[in-house]
Amino acid sequence: MTDKHLSSQFDSELNQVAARVMELGGLVESQIRQAIVALSEFSTEAAERVQFIENRVNQMEVEIDHELITIIARRQPTARDLRLVMAFSKATANLERMGDEATRMARMVRSIIESGAPRSLPSMDLRVAADLASGLLRKALDAFARLDTRAALAILKEDDLIDREFDGFMRKLITYMMEDARTISPSLDLLFLAKAIERIGDHSKNIAEQIIYLVEGKDIRHQALESIESSLQ
Repeated sequence: MTDKHLSSQFDSELNQVAARVMELGGLVESQIRQAIVALSEFSTEAAERVQFIENRVNQMEVEIDHELITIIARRQPTARDLRLVMAFSKATANLERMGDEATRMARMVRSIIESGAPRSLPSMDLRVAADLASGLLRKALDAFARLDTRAALAILKEDDLIDREFDGFMRKLITYMMEDARTISPSLDLLFLAKAIERIGDHSKNIAEQIIYLVEGKDIRHQALESIESSLQ
């Protein structure tokens, strides 16, 4: 068997995994969309759909991990090919965790519905952050498919918007709880919802960091945004 043929097979296997990662990303996107519907409409049906999709997300994570382990064992990739395999693995892990956060959102919505919490609480304020997080995931998947470092850098910047939304929402909830002790329990549910949304943004940011590492060979984790921008110029 020629080296060219081996290389062609390897490329084919990587392309198949890439397609599976994108499929997983699409499933997680649908989970987040349903979680947003559950939150916006206080819909138990949408919350149940989130949890139903979660089973498939978990199954796909296991399947993709198995495919990647098989590729490493058979092909023993080196240098950039190994970075690509590891990027697939880390993207898969981050996508599965986003699915977990969407499921957590669905559980919190159900808890709020079942508690009969007052609709006067600022649950709709979370819609802005949730839409930002959903959009960030979509952009991360697109950037990953195109290995676009410029788009990845934009994702790092946009994640700060979600963080600011979370901080503002937390201050508003504290005000509600101080003014009316009866709102403490449902407010805490909303706080956990907001935290789940923020973490979805964080996982999209992690994927963006992996794109930059894959393309540029630079590990930019835990670095200030200004330092990252400077290193990429």
